[in-house]
This record gives sequence, C-alpha cells and structure tokens, in this order.
Amino acid sequence: MDGMVAHIELTELEALADQVREALSSVIDPEIGRPITDLGMVRDVGLETRDVGGALAVVGIDLTVAGCPMKSRIVKDVTAAALTVSGVEDVQVELGAMSAEQREELRTKLRGGVGEPVIPFAQPDSLTKVYAIASGKGGVGKSTVTANLGVALARQGLKVGIVDADIYGFSIPGMLGVDRQPTRVDSMLLPPVAHGVKVVSIGMFVPKGQPVVWRGPMLHRALQQFLADVYWGDLDVLLLDLPPGTGDIAISVAQLLPGSEILVVTTPQTAAAEVAERAGSIASQTNQRVAGVLENMSWLEQPDGSRLELFGSGGGERVARNLSAATGYDVPLLGQVPLDVVLREAGDAGTPAVLVEGGAPSAGAAALDDVARSLAVRGRDLAGRSLGISPL
Repeated sequence: MDGMVAHIELTELEALADQVREALSSVIDPEIGRPITDLGMVRDVGLETRDVGGALAVVGIDLTVAGCPMKSRIVKDVTAAALTVSGVEDVQVELGAMSAEQREELRTKLRGGVGEPVIPFAQPDSLTKVYAIASGKGGVGKSTVTANLGVALARQGLKVGIVDADIYGFSIPGMLGVDRQPTRVDSMLLPPVAHGVKVVSIGMFVPKGQPVVWRGPMLHRALQQFLADVYWGDLDVLLLDLPPGTGDIAISVAQLLPGSEILVVTTPQTAAAEVAERAGSIASQTNQRVAGVLENMSWLEQPDGSRLELFGSGGGERVARNLSAATGYDVPLLGQVPLDVVLREAGDAGTPAVLVEGGAPSAGAAALDDVARSLAVRGRDLAGRSLGISPL
C-alpha cells in the first residue's frame, strides 16, 4: 500500500484533467463572448496530487494580449470552473499571451474563415437589425435615446452593439460608463461591454478635451473601421448614434450598411420637427427605410399630474405623418418620451435610466422601454438570406 494513500493514480489524473478541460468550456471570454476552449486560450491542464487528498489543477491560459484588461475576471472564472470538478481541491492559473501565429488564427476564426476584415452587417446572410438613430438638429436627446434603447434591448435578451458615429459630439461612452479603449488583437478590436451592450466610439481614442477635426474621407474611414475591424460577434441589433443633420456620416452609413433603417428623433417643437423631416427624408435618396419616429421631451409632468408642454405638441406625429406621405409606407410614431430628470442624472452617472432598480421606473425610462419592446418584436430580416432549400 506504500505511496497509495492520499494519492491519485496516473490514469485517474488524466481522466481528471479531461474533466477540467470540459469544465473550462463553460468559461466565456468576456470581450469576445465565446468559450475560451474554442478560442484556443487553454494552453494546457496539469494535475498534481496532494498528500492530504484531492488534486491541484494547474491551468495554463494564453490571453489574447499580454495586457488584457479582463484577465482578473478570466482567472476568477477559470478557477471557479475547475473547482466544480470532483477531486480538484485547488487551482493555479498560469497566464501567458498568444503568439502572433495564434492571434492570426484567432482573427481568421472570428471572421468566419476570412482573413481580411469585412463588414458583417452588410453581408447578404446577415440577420442583424441595424438602426441609424438620426435627428435634424442637435440637443434633442438622440444619444440619451440610443444609450437607453441599447440597454433596454439587451435586458430583453438580445445581443446588442452600439456604434457612436457622432464623431464630433461623441457622448455614448460617458452615458454607458465606459472608460477604456477596445482591446487590440493586432488589427482587430474587441469592444468594451457595458450593461450587456458592446460599444465603440471615437471618444475611446481621443484625449479628453481634444476636438476631432476631420473631413469627409476620414470620417468615412473611421466608420468603416468601427464596422469591419471591430469584432461584434452575432448581434441581434446594432444601433448607430449619428451626428445631427444629413452630412457625410449619414451618407456613409447608407453606403456601408445599405440594409440599415433610420429611426428619427425629434422634439415637439415645430422648428425641430421640420428639420427632423429632412433627416428622415434622406432615406428616399439612399434607398433606406424609416423605421419610425420617436418624440423626446414631449412634456414635463407636474406634481398634480398635469402636463406642461414646454416645447409645444404634435411635432412627432407631424414628422411621422409627413414621412409616411413622402415614403409611401407607414412610418409610425414609436413613442413619446417626457422630460425626465432621472434620464439626465442616470446618463451623467454612466448608468442609463432603464437600469435603475427599485420601485417603478421613471416616466422617461418606461417610455423608452416600451419603444425597445416594439423594436425587439420586429425580429431579424430574412431578406437575401439563403434558406438552404434546393429545387427537386
């Protein structure tokens, strides 16, 4: 019996190592959203016996990059997964970094076997619904709408991404509480995830307080990189927060994402509504569809329950009606969002109002939740997708 007490036979150790590898398949890379075993991040699994019984699992993990900002979470998740295996009493995670060859293989795998970057949402078989959130003028709350809609859709179980395409007036990172750059795997970017939403913005690359002074071609290239060089994964919905008006970015979106739809944000004010119609009318020239109109800052609810219409009334309905006439199909008014201090405070704090827990949601958050539900049930577009049916 010498040496057998408190020891595990070699064959048992090999079997235990296999069980640990299987357990690690449940560990999801927080940036890529796929199992670390599928991504080639598990370098090796070793087992060492302990005199007091059980075994020490030594797990080698190759991070996508040496300075991976999510390494602490990966170590935590790997440790927790390995400890679920009966017979493993302790875990030691040894971190390394992928080689250039490994990163090249990873990029090719993530791009579906294609080495060069392409815009996945522009491919014929893409099922991602793409909404370009536009306005005629600034200051109507378009970014607040985008951030809250994205988080609300994610809370309904959808996979959501946001591109902050408002190059000059970016604000999405602050509203979602994102304070770091995407992780760079050579030429591929892994976007930060905030409140269940993947997000990328030029604001992640520009020093605080520094303006972006770019002309059309550079704007187009920046948007193209955000769409092609970023690994978005299999999204259900992609939201683009556009700059106000009908300038270069709006045209680039139509060129790069021909299947995208426009969601127009306006206030009830006549001046804002008239300009918003122009932002929606661009769809007729770019062969895009207008998904609907959202009226923001519709009223201020008073303590007695009455509504104070600070910016007038009917602007959203008028925009929807006129766009319906101009396009030849029904453009719905998706919702009216009241002026809401909670929306502003939550956005400033980096936690969108639709996330606020405890008690009933604020009036603005509830209205945006309703709009998100109406967009969620529209489903993914099957147009142009192969159904795998061949003629008899």
